[in-house]
Amino acid sequence: MPEAGLRVGSLLDAAATRLCAAGVDDPRREAWRIWTDLAEQAGRRPNPAERWSETAAAGAAARFEAAVARRVAGEPLAYVTGLAGFRRLTLRADRRALIPRPETEGLVELVLAHAPAGRIADIGTGSGCIALALADEGRYDLVLGVERSSAALELAAENRRLTRGAIQLIQGDLLESIGDRRLDAVVSNPPYLTEAEYRELSPSVRDWEPREALASGADGLDATRRVIARARRVTRPRGLLALEVDASRAERVAELASGAGWSEATVHMDLYDRARFVLARRSEAE
Repeated sequence: MPEAGLRVGSLLDAAATRLCAAGVDDPRREAWRIWTDLAEQAGRRPNPAERWSETAAAGAAARFEAAVARRVAGEPLAYVTGLAGFRRLTLRADRRALIPRPETEGLVELVLAHAPAGRIADIGTGSGCIALALADEGRYDLVLGVERSSAALELAAENRRLTRGAIQLIQGDLLESIGDRRLDAVVSNPPYLTEAEYRELSPSVRDWEPREALASGADGLDATRRVIARARRVTRPRGLLALEVDASRAERVAELASGAGWSEATVHMDLYDRARFVLARRSEAE
């Protein structure tokens, strides 16, 4: 148990020392992030002055030290704090779904630019981050979030209640549950790693985040092929297909889309200048 009456600053200093010894980058920032995120979930909004002016309550100090121990053991920061930022949203994060990544925000940006209104579906919604960001920032009549994992769908439902995003959640395998809906856009960040790439992932990802949201067959394209093929059946003429892909296979995915009958297949860069996204249109003639 933490020492009674310990100042917040002393707790943070001790935590930063432990995090540094565990190899965590920027340990002081992470210590403060853990403290503030836990405080926010408890209904408090701490400020930096607390580092020096406040005495930590025993319960808050115990929760903080337990969270720091989880981070020292290698658990991702977002899972430790239970919160992840994504565009304008603060979402719950835990092992039921992938942690939202900053580069995925670029996929939302592209969809808002190329299909800002109408009816849209996010396939493999996970935590709901893409669908909720689109609902929050777009002008959509309908936003669907489709997810096979019942556990991930529960997390998406929790995030829906935390945000202003009005989305309809459906349990289903990729686009099989869409039925006869006609959509203006289909967006997806499907699993896209090969089995070999999955085995080579950093333990901070491989040992904590759900495998089914990361790996997709021998060449990493099993789920992507299915989305490309099925999405043409549910999109309107000139409807948009927007995919996040592995940077090493972006051109290959664009070729797959063109070969499946999509037009204007183009590759787009993420914020790290990597080929991360593929956009395509359904032909007007179909």
